Amino acid sequence: QVQLVESGGGLVQAGGSLTLSCGASGGTFSSYTMAWFRQAPGKEREFVAAVSWTGTSTYYGDSVKGRFTISRDNAKNTAYLQMHSLKPEDTAVYYCAADWDLERIGPPTINESDYWGQGTQVTVSS
Repeated sequence: QVQLVESGGGLVQAGGSLTLSCGASGGTFSSYTMAWFRQAPGKEREFVAAVSWTGTSTYYGDSVKGRFTISRDNAKNTAYLQMHSLKPEDTAVYYCAADWDLERIGPPTINESDYWGQGTQVTVSS
């Protein structure tokens, strides 16, 4: 059983930056693809970014490409999401997810993600 805890959310002005962290415990972190999803009020949860368990492949949703960067530090059991040039439409609860499938190619879907954190709020003011 893997426990995930997100941190780093908050209030930021448009054009600003934030870095989210996702700390993992209770499993072999280096064996999981790590992903970030987000859910805005009244909207469905959507894929933001993912990094493969090897760390060699990254994937991004179209709306964040070029602005967000996902990374992982297996020695610290932590995944990160660096967010730059934030826009009001980035306002959402951001969730960290872990997917255990060593043969998966590409990012996991919501249903394919095995473990979830509780979420952290990101609010971007205009």
